[in-house]
Amino acid sequence: MLDQSPCTLYFLTEEHNKPAIMSEKKMTSSRRHHLKSLILGIAKDLLVAEEKQVVEDRVRYMEEKCPPLSLPSSLQELQNLCKELHQKIDVADEERYDLSVKVTKGEKEIEDLKIKVQDLIGKFKKPALKKVRMSADAMLQALLGSKHKVSLDLRANLKQVKKEVKEEDKEAVGDWRKNIEDKSGMGGRKKMFESEA
Repeated sequence: MLDQSPCTLYFLTEEHNKPAIMSEKKMTSSRRHHLKSLILGIAKDLLVAEEKQVVEDRVRYMEEKCPPLSLPSSLQELQNLCKELHQKIDVADEERYDLSVKVTKGEKEIEDLKIKVQDLIGKFKKPALKKVRMSADAMLQALLGSKHKVSLDLRANLKQVKKEVKEEDKEAVGDWRKNIEDKSGMGGRKKMFESEA
């Protein structure tokens, strides 16, 4: 049975399918730098080898597609050579066009798939919207299109309310000086209580 202590981690190695014990101790900086330099050296060698392979592939392709040119001595042979070259140019243009169509089709499919993925995830990047002052008529026209002419008069549907002014309130207010003189002093308070009762 494997040791289940909290300070050890178990990983299965690819070579032997046996558990390998890796302690949680941190790697020293010199060891880390040494491993980093080794990895960078290997990556550099791989990049150099890849560049050489690309150059070799290019040279081999050019030798296959463009054989060395031998100029004919007579006029008829020269015309035949020009016709052959034009035919090869036409074939190359057709291949280039077919490849460009395939590339654009692939790019369109990639964009469609990206949109589908965003739909499935449900996360959208909201674009920055500008504030636009628009009347209700212009908004409906933009939503429904130019075929539908809709005029929206919001005030036409409102209920009309008439304000009735009470005349009693105006009479009760009257002259404020008269009210103060009537209510001043003890006699005024007596009048106030008598009028209420």
